[in-house]
Amino acid sequence: MFAVLLLAAAPAPSAGLDAPALEALRAIDLRLATIAHRLMIGNVTLCRDRAPATGLVLHAVTQYDAATVAAARATFGFAAPIAVEAVVAGSAAARVGIAANDGIAALGGDKLTATATPPSSVDRDRALDILERADSPVRVTIDRAGAQRAVAIDAPRACRARFEVLLGPEMTAQSDGRIVQIGVRFFERYRDEEVAVVVAHELAHTILRHRVRLEAAGVKGGLLGEFGRNARLGQQAETEADELGVALLHNAGYDVASAARFWRERGGDIDGGLFRSRTHPATKQRIAAIERAAAAVPARRPYLSAILAARDQPFGK
Repeated sequence: MFAVLLLAAAPAPSAGLDAPALEALRAIDLRLATIAHRLMIGNVTLCRDRAPATGLVLHAVTQYDAATVAAARATFGFAAPIAVEAVVAGSAAARVGIAANDGIAALGGDKLTATATPPSSVDRDRALDILERADSPVRVTIDRAGAQRAVAIDAPRACRARFEVLLGPEMTAQSDGRIVQIGVRFFERYRDEEVAVVVAHELAHTILRHRVRLEAAGVKGGLLGEFGRNARLGQQAETEADELGVALLHNAGYDVASAARFWRERGGDIDGGLFRSRTHPATKQRIAAIERAAAAVPARRPYLSAILAARDQPFGK
């Protein structure tokens, strides 16, 4: 949960995770937070919805089910019901000395409490809502070893979105227009530079308002989404996200050639899953489109891709 904004593994870890598994999950959450932090700050000019980028990854004790909560308390401390799971290196929160396992007693004038029935993300999400609305400097009261301290985080503005790691065996990556979800298998198989290609693509869906635009066009999901007009408009959305994803990588300082390279080298891993349905272009086709987009990227930053104009245009016209 990163204030701009990362959620720890959603919506609550599966039953019976032990301390080593929780530490491994923390490391993956931090990897996603670090990638997202870079993309969100580097592309703030492209985003209409913005929030402060603190670099905090938050979680709540009520996220954890009865079989996991004892290990979670031992691993994460939970000096307060809402706590810091991790902090992005070099971020605004890191610069003021906030560290993993610090409790968060208050955000601004809002005291944080836990009221949800576990396992639930409600308490965590309430804290993220407050962070999203905060002005910089973001005022945080931390609890460390029973002693509370107020700090002010001079956080830069960044794109507003939330990110979370999905547990399970599927190679899943998706955006619902607000939350970007990346399957844990991506982090197990790929380097961060490769995962960034997937995160940028899903963030592009959010920036381009694809969920809203597809729903307005009457596009249906599920099996019906695999045929006819539904599939055609789905492929259009994917192609737009591929093109903007290249710009997002460039603005964040990633190699623009990494997107085509990822699909050339890793596309076979994913074909047959999410990215190879009829709503997605064939891998060779999308590589060619990505290479064309990369060739058009100038040296300057930020680069405002012409595809941004599509976010105000209805599908199917």
